[in-house]
Amino acid sequence: MSAPVTFILGGAASGKSKFAEDLCIKSQKSKAYLATSQIFDDEMQQKVTQHIRQRGAGWDTFEAPFEAAQILDQLRPNQICLLDCATMWLSNHLLAETDLARAQAGLLAAIETCAAELVIVSNETGQGIVPDNALARRFREAQGRLNIALAARADCVVQVIAGLPLVLKGAL
Repeated sequence: MSAPVTFILGGAASGKSKFAEDLCIKSQKSKAYLATSQIFDDEMQQKVTQHIRQRGAGWDTFEAPFEAAQILDQLRPNQICLLDCATMWLSNHLLAETDLARAQAGLLAAIETCAAELVIVSNETGQGIVPDNALARRFREAQGRLNIALAARADCVVQVIAGLPLVLKGAL
């Protein structure tokens, strides 16, 4: 039997990461943080610094902008891992022009066999307007497909709006 997976969706600055961090902090398990962002400018550095401060001490951090599946394969049953976030992971692959279907299949397979409990954060991008350019439309479609696949696998799916959780599937 695979370890539990909680999937947390929300818009930008909705409180989804804080909610996910709090779930992990409440756990009695050893905490791992799988960071998928890449730092290209001061604004992103500030956001990463804020997330580190917000999480607090006691986390093993793994930086894996592309190789999340390999990190998930290394985790142990006594851990809870926060993957923050699937959106950045997807963006990295899309901009690097990797094979998205292959990368997604690898990530989903690693989630299925991961020994640790997982909490996965992702942006909900399907509630906005249709983007005006091909890359943005391609991203929105790919994000939608990834979110559907993650929600299908998850034991619990939570949408966070204005910091408030709404359970869509399962129970917290």
